[in-house]
Amino acid sequence: MNLQVSALLTIFAAQSAFAQFGDEPPKFNPSDPAAPQQDRLTAEIVADVTSAAPGKPFLAAVKLTHAPLHHTYGKVLPPDVIGRPTSVTWTVPEGWKLEEVPWPATYKVLSTEGKMSEGYDGITYLPVKVTPAPSASDSGEITAQVSALVCDPHSCMPFSATPSLSISLADTAIANQVIPSLDGKAKLSGTNKSDDGEGKEVDPETQRSFLTYLFFAFIGGLILNVMPCVFPVLGIKIMGIVGQAGDDRKKVIAHGFAYTAGVLLSFWVLGLVVILLGKGWGFQLQSPTFVFALCAFFLVFALNMAGLFEIGISVVGLGSGLQAKQGIAGSFFSGLLATLVATPCSAPFLGAALGVTLSLPPALAMLVFTSVGIGLAFPFLLLSAFPNLVSSLPKPGAWMDSLKQGMSFLLFGTAAFLAWTLTGLVESLDMLVLLLSLVVVAMGCWIYGRWNSPLASAKTRTIVAVIALLTIAGGISMGWPSQKMRLDWGTWSETTVEELRRSKKPVYIDFTAKWCATCQINKRVYKNERLQALFKEKGVELLIADWTNEGPAIQKAINDLGKAAIPVNVLYIPGEDEPVILPELLTVKNVTEALNRISG
Repeated sequence: MNLQVSALLTIFAAQSAFAQFGDEPPKFNPSDPAAPQQDRLTAEIVADVTSAAPGKPFLAAVKLTHAPLHHTYGKVLPPDVIGRPTSVTWTVPEGWKLEEVPWPATYKVLSTEGKMSEGYDGITYLPVKVTPAPSASDSGEITAQVSALVCDPHSCMPFSATPSLSISLADTAIANQVIPSLDGKAKLSGTNKSDDGEGKEVDPETQRSFLTYLFFAFIGGLILNVMPCVFPVLGIKIMGIVGQAGDDRKKVIAHGFAYTAGVLLSFWVLGLVVILLGKGWGFQLQSPTFVFALCAFFLVFALNMAGLFEIGISVVGLGSGLQAKQGIAGSFFSGLLATLVATPCSAPFLGAALGVTLSLPPALAMLVFTSVGIGLAFPFLLLSAFPNLVSSLPKPGAWMDSLKQGMSFLLFGTAAFLAWTLTGLVESLDMLVLLLSLVVVAMGCWIYGRWNSPLASAKTRTIVAVIALLTIAGGISMGWPSQKMRLDWGTWSETTVEELRRSKKPVYIDFTAKWCATCQINKRVYKNERLQALFKEKGVELLIADWTNEGPAIQKAINDLGKAAIPVNVLYIPGEDEPVILPELLTVKNVTEALNRISG
């Protein structure tokens, strides 16, 4: 496991874990299903005039402001999307006229399950032309009934709002200077690329923090020097160079610069790879497969650093061979090699600095990688300029192992963060299996560390290695997230149920809790692809009523259904007053039979 691999994966993990390093955490998370709808999407009416003239048309628009990573659809749903198009119903004073104006064209947005769709995000204006009555003399109020489906990468929720705007009248219309063009072409978004797909704005906070990230990148590279694979050979290599160059200080310094050039070249190549991957992948941490693989990787890495087992002994030997290279070319190659043998210890500073690179323009991102490389090369460069400092270096010893083991907790923390991220990407039963699979992965590492002793015979070491690899592979296979179609669940509330029933939508409610074992067993039926297709075919709105924590509203709803405990699963069918209450133990058959009662 070399630094290229570890840094690449650290970058992707840190993109989410450290992108807001040093900033105050948000007060709410719009991706939380329990977040109020106004946190996901807000709607207001704006106009291109502050005062209108009787008989003179003006443009008004519903201004939709989406939370980050949220989107709505246009007037027409994209092909193969089962959802709800956005609609706006206008109301104006008597005698006033309305005339449709084309809405902005939809564009690609990230939708559920990591797929791309067509819709709106950021800030979007949905315009209409309004003409006051020629004889109007008093101000008038215009109202819009907005109905939409607002989605994030995990789920979709219905949205409705009724904003209004009072328009005063004057002999001459007065333009609103702060409102952009509302001719249907305007689309303002702080989160999107420009319409031609090029360009990416840098967040002001990132700009202000850029020097801080460069500093952390430098410190991260510096820390890599005290890892067991690099530190012991720094002084030896410098003294070897001094021996080659004699008293010619210029030659010694030239060796230092050659070493630095080798380190920087390695990091520039790594930077280019990361930038290319970042542009091509995007939203990596919204892929459950990617996050799980990353989580398992960091767990294995952390166990290695904690001393449960040792890998990379041959790489240590390679590191010790740094001293054997001769001449300027040898120092350059040593710089390349040092980047390889700095192995599995990307410190938290390094993670924070590298994590921000995916949100920066390529030139600034390369500066971050350059800063990491300078940090790694700096001690060698300094010792080249002042070889007498070699005697001041602390002696290699047990402290290096203690430092390495202590830093393992940073990687355990990263693995924990990634596991937490997965809770928003997979269903609860999948999450339980996934966590147990990580336990199996850890057991495989323990088997390797416990019996793969250097004193054991080659045959024993081979058998142990095979058993350990099979155990680790089995654990990863056991927890590998399914790429099958998932159901989109909304959050239950009495109001939501009433609204959906009034709109003649079939509603399926799962009253559940994490401490309810039968509830978790029931969830297995939702993985059935035919059943998932039937839910979508029937246009069923799915709601979760989570009773993990005490909730009087949920308890009352359960009691009203004649039940005293969970699991409770019910289906409301349009046109029927009483719900269909399913058996406590769900099967694909009994859920399918209930859904088939929905006409059409």
